[in-house]
Amino acid sequence: MGILSFFSKEKKEKLDKGLEKTKESVFSKLARVVVGKSKVDDEVLDNLEEVLITSDVGVQTTVKIIERIEERVSNDKFLGTSELNNILREEISELLAENNFEDLKDFSVPVDKKPYVIMVVGVNGVGKTTTIGKLAYQLKKNGLKVVLGAADTFRAAAIEQLEIWSQRADVPIIKQKMGSDPASVAFDTLQSATTQGADVVIVDTAGRLHNKVNLMNELGKVKKVMQKVVPDAPHEVLLVLDASTGQNAIEQAKQFTIATEVNALALTKLDGTAKGGVVIGVSDQFKIPVKYIGVGEGIEDLQVFNKVEFVDSLFK
Repeated sequence: MGILSFFSKEKKEKLDKGLEKTKESVFSKLARVVVGKSKVDDEVLDNLEEVLITSDVGVQTTVKIIERIEERVSNDKFLGTSELNNILREEISELLAENNFEDLKDFSVPVDKKPYVIMVVGVNGVGKTTTIGKLAYQLKKNGLKVVLGAADTFRAAAIEQLEIWSQRADVPIIKQKMGSDPASVAFDTLQSATTQGADVVIVDTAGRLHNKVNLMNELGKVKKVMQKVVPDAPHEVLLVLDASTGQNAIEQAKQFTIATEVNALALTKLDGTAKGGVVIGVSDQFKIPVKYIGVGEGIEDLQVFNKVEFVDSLFK
């Protein structure tokens, strides 16, 4: 399948470049797996399993992929190692396709919910504030009126960072002073957004995971207060993960999916890591759509995730 009409050549090149380190890592390991081997046997499969696990695909997802390839080998005893790349590509594509959600075609939100409220969660340092700024920029570029809420009131400089991004994206921000009640900021943000006739509200939250009970209580309180203004808010709970942390990102996803009802994922810093395989593991294990991926530092370098293009770039 070629480049989709909505997936520009420039974006595809950026994705190809962003996945270079992951691709080089995976395929250099794969080359060692098949050296001196003409057919896929148990030893090749054992080594392939190790390649996938060390490429941060994750144990659970790796086992699924290996079982599928084993089934193909049992049906075709003479399956050659030269076909291994194509087989792997097909199985990963199929695995991602089985996660029953459609890829976004562009930066948009449902038109029947106004304002569409996105609550952004994730630990400090994963690129949460940057992702919010880039997402706000892309949504505004698509003609939507966006308001930001600085409800991460605990971390020093979090409000200032979001303010800088609001200026870059040229969207309004609702804030209070550091140490304020996050729920109060969220309430003010939704009230202001409703008054302004905003299409989208993006609310930042504190990135602390040291105490799950506190996190759960805090996020629960923020949601409850939002619902006083917009009864079905938040419509989206977007978890931001740093792809360069590999298995740690999967662990964070586990913790946050316990703490709150995450229904969308963004993976950042894919361009600086060889651990891009984590996208496959996270998508498969949590059955939560990966909506956005970060492939660079520029304001334009947040992309909507597309399964076909991701696999194409990985195996190109």
